[in-house]
Amino acid sequence: MAEADLTAGCPFRETLTTAAAQSPSADVVPTLPIGEAWDMGTAADGTPLFDPRVFDSAEFFRNPYPYYRILRDHYPVYFDQLHNTYYVTRFDDVTACYFDDEGFNTIPKGSSSGVLGNTQLELSGVEHRRRRNLYGQHLVGQNLKKRVPSINRLARSMIDAWDDIEDPNTIIDANGSRTVELGRAFANEFPIRVVCEVLGFPAEAQDRFYYWYNSMMSGLGGSAAQKQGLQARQDLEDYVSSLVAERRRTPTFLHDEDGNQIGKDIITKLCETRIDGDLLSAEEVTSNIALIVAAGGETTRGAIMNLWYLLLTHPDQLADVRADDALWDAAFHETLRHSSPIGGQPRHNSHDIEMHGVTIPAGSLIQMVDFSANHDERVFADPETFNIHRPDLYSGKLLRSGYRKDGRSSHMAFGVGPHLCPGAWISHQEAVEGSRILMQRLRNPRIAMERMARDIDGETLRPMGTSGVRELWITYDRT
Repeated sequence: MAEADLTAGCPFRETLTTAAAQSPSADVVPTLPIGEAWDMGTAADGTPLFDPRVFDSAEFFRNPYPYYRILRDHYPVYFDQLHNTYYVTRFDDVTACYFDDEGFNTIPKGSSSGVLGNTQLELSGVEHRRRRNLYGQHLVGQNLKKRVPSINRLARSMIDAWDDIEDPNTIIDANGSRTVELGRAFANEFPIRVVCEVLGFPAEAQDRFYYWYNSMMSGLGGSAAQKQGLQARQDLEDYVSSLVAERRRTPTFLHDEDGNQIGKDIITKLCETRIDGDLLSAEEVTSNIALIVAAGGETTRGAIMNLWYLLLTHPDQLADVRADDALWDAAFHETLRHSSPIGGQPRHNSHDIEMHGVTIPAGSLIQMVDFSANHDERVFADPETFNIHRPDLYSGKLLRSGYRKDGRSSHMAFGVGPHLCPGAWISHQEAVEGSRILMQRLRNPRIAMERMARDIDGETLRPMGTSGVRELWITYDRT
């Protein structure tokens, strides 16, 4: 391909060589007030330039949205030569790409299958639909409602157990109040234990399952922990193999809060599933289990942490939710629009594609930036403001087709189209139901400011940035 094509869409191309010697390196990109971007210079026509080394800077992770705004406004399809990656940042373009299952085919090969196994994440077309339907039917509609008793029971059980925890890194009691770190006390483990129970894992295996999950998540992306992740994946498959044989003989069931059977658990249903007349293998069952947990675990953890942080730092909206339980859905969706735990989805394109005058060669790595799409001023007014009452956000039932009607649009935190996040529905359910239980149990909750991480000024709370809230200390009254 011609050199002109390689540099097309790269706003840094005009000064790439000289700037390499003159501009600050990524580790000294200046720290600025939230919402302000580093001035990287301008082109001859006055267009702001963009230095791709910003992507590697601590400042970008702390303060990303002004940089995404530059890309949306001036370089909606941006070719980052430094990382050999294309970025698509506008809401409408990201939406169109997600629905173009032929042009923007799949996530990059090998990015998940090593640890999670042979899942449908890296498939497309007919085979993708077949794989997705294996478990998708268990995560929507009435099957989803059958999970509510398990969610409520586990949430109450975990909060009750706080009385027995004496870990100062998790819980502190003093003078009629209690301070908890919400991640370690609840959010990190809650979604995994819920999924584990609904899948149908025996209670005695749940601690091991939590370890397998953490190891597999740590091992994604070819990190140094990949060996441990692969071993955890094999241990999970070995365990599931014996479980599959047992469930094919003796199915097991979910129960309501009174102990009545309300339907078979997901493992039992997968063991009974046939494709072209053949039962699923133990490996196929394991891969579906791994994907269900992976899809719902980290997203739900992040959603709960970010949701409570945002509500606690907007006490008027916290009071609104407390007064009107129906607002939890709106609070959940606005949290994912404002501060999604998932930044976007990578894609490879199956043929040359031109967008906004930029040619993307077949086989390129493309990042669909959900963070940016969710903050696109063309769709959401005043996007940096958290507002559970915003009139332009759709907060109804999650739709694979998305929603764009009557001035309202769905957020992009789960994507849309054929590859909509498979854990979207369970993440929504667990975060909302778990938060309802927390709200019932926590009297006068407030952030324990003295224990929270600070921004560079040493005074204000550390910005959420691209990483969200990793620790959230909450104080509430016990008496």
